[in-house]
Amino acid sequence: MIKSLIHFLCTPLRHRYRRRNGVRDGEAHVQLPNAAFLPIVAEKLREGHTATIVVKGISMRPFLESERDRVTLAVRPDYHIGDAVLAQIAPGHFVLHRIVGMDGQAVTLQGDGNLRGVEHCQVGDICGVVTHYLRPERVIEASDPKLVRRIRWWFRLRPIRRLLLLFYKAII
Repeated sequence: MIKSLIHFLCTPLRHRYRRRNGVRDGEAHVQLPNAAFLPIVAEKLREGHTATIVVKGISMRPFLESERDRVTLAVRPDYHIGDAVLAQIAPGHFVLHRIVGMDGQAVTLQGDGNLRGVEHCQVGDICGVVTHYLRPERVIEASDPKLVRRIRWWFRLRPIRRLLLLFYKAII
């Protein structure tokens, strides 16, 4: 009886937490490991479809938060420095990172939250580019000028990212 009463009294808090963190009541959730799910997403993108996936991991902080944000992916004929892309960097290993360098067909990727580590792939290994960032309360287009400006500033602040990320982790 007491357990039921506590459960009943905490319901508003649980619903507010779920809404704030992107979990909506009544949504069915199925979690698959990335190794099983992302090859299917890549295949559908190659067929011309778009896909919306939930972000997992902290390598794209502060622009994408794990398990809260979603991204919509689509195939584009050309890619540019600053685009967030889903790429296969090894057989069965996919990353959602930003393009930080291009040299012909060679592409260098780095997560926004990564301080030094980079990944390398070929243009043909890019499965799709992020077209929309879906937050719990709003949708942001990847081409939004305000977002593009913030991404450029973040790239320029690479030498002090460590301090900025420490501050960011402290306030979330």
